Amino acid sequence: MLGAIVTEIWPSAFGRILAAALACLPVAAAAQTALSRADYSVLKQELDAVIDFETLPRRPEPGFRLDAPMREGRAWLSERLAGQAVTGAPHDRLMGHPTGPLQVAENNLGANLSIAFHRGFGSNALFPLGPAGFPATAGRGEGAVAILFDHGQRALGLRVHSDYPAPLGGAAPQGSVIITFYTRSGARIGRMRRRLDPGVTELGFRRAGGVADIAAITVTNDDPGGIALDDILYQTAPMAF
Repeated sequence: MLGAIVTEIWPSAFGRILAAALACLPVAAAAQTALSRADYSVLKQELDAVIDFETLPRRPEPGFRLDAPMREGRAWLSERLAGQAVTGAPHDRLMGHPTGPLQVAENNLGANLSIAFHRGFGSNALFPLGPAGFPATAGRGEGAVAILFDHGQRALGLRVHSDYPAPLGGAAPQGSVIITFYTRSGARIGRMRRRLDPGVTELGFRRAGGVADIAAITVTNDDPGGIALDDILYQTAPMAF
């Protein structure tokens, strides 16, 4: 009886389902192998540069408002890449495809980025500003960040602070951070989503085969309390490793 049922559906529905599943396998495999997670502490020893935002004086939150792209080391930081649009509330979402060659772009005044002393990190940190804007607490950390490197990267790392741990466990559950990786032409290499820990989450990533073609990343999140970024690891001279 079962054999008859299988024989009956094979030429049509079953065959189409199987063909569709097989067609998706190479794409899924490629997406999984384009990037892999790496130990942040290991990358800290391997990579020769860090963006720590200590070029500005330490000022308590809300800190300094950045309405134009920021140059730090051999990288540019802003809210988005040219060609993308910002939408969503209460968290920013990046829509559309970046245009190549990549360039950073800003959004509306007061809704881009800020830098302030962060007591969780114990140092200056970057706050992506969400729709509520500067200096509202509700907009501090709900925004998007784009980082464009002068040289292609084969690996990079960053530290993300989501929320302060509640001593009695009463805080809302942490959300996730979403990091998207792009080549210099604007092609998407891959996207990694990670559930955040209370406090600081250290993240590291490697390109498959050690290919140094990560030209930029964008960072968004859905954490209820928003995020701050610090200690972004990268390499100044990819050809040297």
